[in-house]
Amino acid sequence: MTAYTLPESPIQRLSDEAHPERCTPEQAAPRLQTITLFRDHPLLLDCGRPLSSVRVAYHTYGEAREDALLVTHALTGTSAVHEWWPTLFGPGKALDPRQAYIVCSNVLGGCAGTSGPRELDGTPLTLRDMVAVQRELLRVLGVRRVTVVGGSMGGMQVYEWLRSYPDLVERAVIIGAPARHSPWAIGLNTAQRNAIRLAPGGEGLKVARQIAMLSYRSPQSLGQTQSGESRRKPGVPAVETYLEYQGEKLAERFCEQSYCTLTEAMDRFSLSDAELNAIRTPVLVVGISSDVLYPSAEVQSFAALLPASSYWELHSPHGHDAFLMDAESLNDTVKEYLTARLGA
Repeated sequence: MTAYTLPESPIQRLSDEAHPERCTPEQAAPRLQTITLFRDHPLLLDCGRPLSSVRVAYHTYGEAREDALLVTHALTGTSAVHEWWPTLFGPGKALDPRQAYIVCSNVLGGCAGTSGPRELDGTPLTLRDMVAVQRELLRVLGVRRVTVVGGSMGGMQVYEWLRSYPDLVERAVIIGAPARHSPWAIGLNTAQRNAIRLAPGGEGLKVARQIAMLSYRSPQSLGQTQSGESRRKPGVPAVETYLEYQGEKLAERFCEQSYCTLTEAMDRFSLSDAELNAIRTPVLVVGISSDVLYPSAEVQSFAALLPASSYWELHSPHGHDAFLMDAESLNDTVKEYLTARLGA
């Protein structure tokens, strides 16, 4: 890829030459923290309900400063970026805690430490609500400028950051995510929620995950990794036991109410063409060649509506989850974009 030219900014960030070894290994280590926000003033949710005392679980990495790199996680992700994105996270990589102050919080309505659906009494949420909580967290942390990076539902949150807080965002990276949910994506989420509602208590969540996994992979990916007979159950197709395992694994760590709350928020998410045209922030948009959930042509079509966007395609047979599974070239591309000198 060629170097990116970005508009001038008062903040120089993420430059190895300008800030070698900005913090010690101890400072760069992951730190899980919990904070209660909106104690003195409520968050007014999109549905009209005021919400006070919102608990937020978050990780920080690196030396605290006024400019931060915010990572927004996918549907069933957590704030522990170092665990679920090791190809991009670490010294010398795109998300380098020696060079940047990195923040990631579990989303509102999730089930990894931040206030979840049981505490919200079934109140519907939007991605704007989730991003408003992230904005308040960064304010409390003293962050004044932010670069936002996210994939899948995390990429949709990046779009919301660009719509809601354009003056705070220096640049952004959107990976495998649409600016609004298609009927195809809504239909898949609807089938998953119906499975949960028809079989509450965990069994429905297992089936929902199986449906989701088929949209996260591709025919080529399953052909390469799940062909033939299962090693766990002789005589049973490998893909059958693979899906069963994925469902069981998610049911052990995730909440079905969170799953419904978050997928409903994704389905309601929609930026108009006019809103996309109004975004002037530099954005790198990444499509995935074999993605059947958010096809690369769809992702690219939204990128074309952003006046200051660059588009790059990750070529992989592994479908939507290639941004997690097959991300070496993605790391190189994102690192190059984030370390490009501002105003060069």
